[in-house]
Amino acid sequence: MSVMSRGSVALFLFAALSVPATGLVAQELEPAGNASETTVFGAPPADLSGLGEGPDIEGIISGRRDDKLQIIKEDGGREIITLAEATQIKSSGGFLGLDRKQLADDALLNGLPVDIKTVLWGGGLVASEIKFKDKDLKTAAMIRNGTAQRFEEQGAAIDKNAAAAEALRGRMGDIDQYNIKSTTNVYFDSGKAVISQNDKIKLCGAAREADMMDNALLLVVGYTDSTGSPEVNQRLSEKRAGTVVNYLQQACGWKPWRMLSPTGMAESDPAADNYTEAGKAQNRRVSVNVLVSKALDGF
Repeated sequence: MSVMSRGSVALFLFAALSVPATGLVAQELEPAGNASETTVFGAPPADLSGLGEGPDIEGIISGRRDDKLQIIKEDGGREIITLAEATQIKSSGGFLGLDRKQLADDALLNGLPVDIKTVLWGGGLVASEIKFKDKDLKTAAMIRNGTAQRFEEQGAAIDKNAAAAEALRGRMGDIDQYNIKSTTNVYFDSGKAVISQNDKIKLCGAAREADMMDNALLLVVGYTDSTGSPEVNQRLSEKRAGTVVNYLQQACGWKPWRMLSPTGMAESDPAADNYTEAGKAQNRRVSVNVLVSKALDGF
């Protein structure tokens, strides 16, 4: 495995490290100073129709606490949005018809891209409508089920590792910096998300090596070359990352609670130029990064 530059994965760590310290409801928001200020007190009115129109917010859910959502916008800024009883939740298939508990637990997940219409209330923004795509919800739900975002719902698998899981959970609440110990890259044919036999061996080797490090976590990031549209490349990069995560867990025995949420980055951060076939081949990759907290690593 080759050592990876720390700067090349720094952009992924904020979203990937939103691991709860106390279970599902602790999808922690960033401190108020890092997000748009909001001074909402009490519960929004049941009828939002008389309130002033706020801005449309597009971005990805990065945290949730009670009826507050934190959104990372396309420009990298953060916005805190309040949910109301009147908030309409829509998927690409139409209204979900979820009650409040189902809405909180089953729909608005970390990593879900959303388009939010807002109204102004109490000095902050209240969501009047939240829209997302069915396929994005399925991806977010898959990540939720396969990573540390659901410590409390891992059932028997977590019970067998209760002591290790509890110790890791307790430490995660105070960790905000990681050392990148190593990176393993695996490569894909154009338009494909199939892992080669040689790369399967590499992945299990990387998992064995990481398993020898106390408290090591894996961050998996998928990429594409420049061929194809941004939308197609985003889906393909996510599919490649998901395929690698599944193989690491199912074939290599890597525990889901030691896996950070996988990330698809399309054609960004290329390893080589996209003007030659050789360069494109190097960009069609998934990077498996081994991370250890600086606090536990001694520096």
